[in-house]
Amino acid sequence: GEARLLAAVSFGLFPGELVAVVGPNGAGKSTLLRLLAGDLRASEGAVLVDGEDILRWGPGELALRRAVLPQQTLLQFAFTARQVVALGRSPHLRGGREGAGDAAVVEGAMRRTETLHLAKRTYPGLSGGEQARVSLARVLAQEAPILLLDEPTAALDLRHQHQVMRTAASLAAGGAAILAILHDLNLAARYASRVLVLGGGEARGLGAPGEVLCDGLLSDVFGVPIRVLTSPLGNWPLVLVDADEETCGEADWRRRGHEGRAPTKGAPDTCTRGPREAMEAS
Repeated sequence: GEARLLAAVSFGLFPGELVAVVGPNGAGKSTLLRLLAGDLRASEGAVLVDGEDILRWGPGELALRRAVLPQQTLLQFAFTARQVVALGRSPHLRGGREGAGDAAVVEGAMRRTETLHLAKRTYPGLSGGEQARVSLARVLAQEAPILLLDEPTAALDLRHQHQVMRTAASLAAGGAAILAILHDLNLAARYASRVLVLGGGEARGLGAPGEVLCDGLLSDVFGVPIRVLTSPLGNWPLVLVDADEETCGEADWRRRGHEGRAPTKGAPDTCTRGPREAMEAS
């Protein structure tokens, strides 16, 4: 039979929170996002929004409920950056015409992503980072209450990575429900309300960053020795990788002074920074 890409994942995404999804390549992160977006049908289980199966909605209603930022937005036509952002208003247009209110939303989204100066440039002619910010502006212009972001910081420089995450956190504080797939564990630690850790197509942990981002769990899931400290800049985790070591065996784990047992693949993980919220798998 076909291999399962994702199994035993059950969680809620609520207004007012930013949930970061982390895990190694092949863990099922993008599959989860496609399921949540209604772009993929699960062989078992369902995705519910306000108690209703998301697959019952048509494209128009879906676009009003959730906005999706894919890893890449491929456009070969010579749309300007502003035209791309204006596509986000499509679900709201009456008669296909953009009104003054729509124009204000587009401008606000571009201002928020620092892309106003790119408005007249063609999208294919932009750098990868500029395209990523324009695509995010399109998602913001859609004004959906649920935002699903697939690696929103991947193509960005350091300043814009934090700008995007601050924007996401601000939108969540304003009542949006946001899920973001991230590879940078420190961005997840700094900005997320909760973190969902995926490994091997399964949920390995879910909770506040300080509860879930732990030595044992992360070392096990990512297969490298990881040490989690407290950031000197604030009360959030700082994730460090020991690049001099390729494995995280028990002898090495204890030699480094870690409390508890060494991480063992497939076994329950030990969190040395505090209790981990249990992840219900159903």
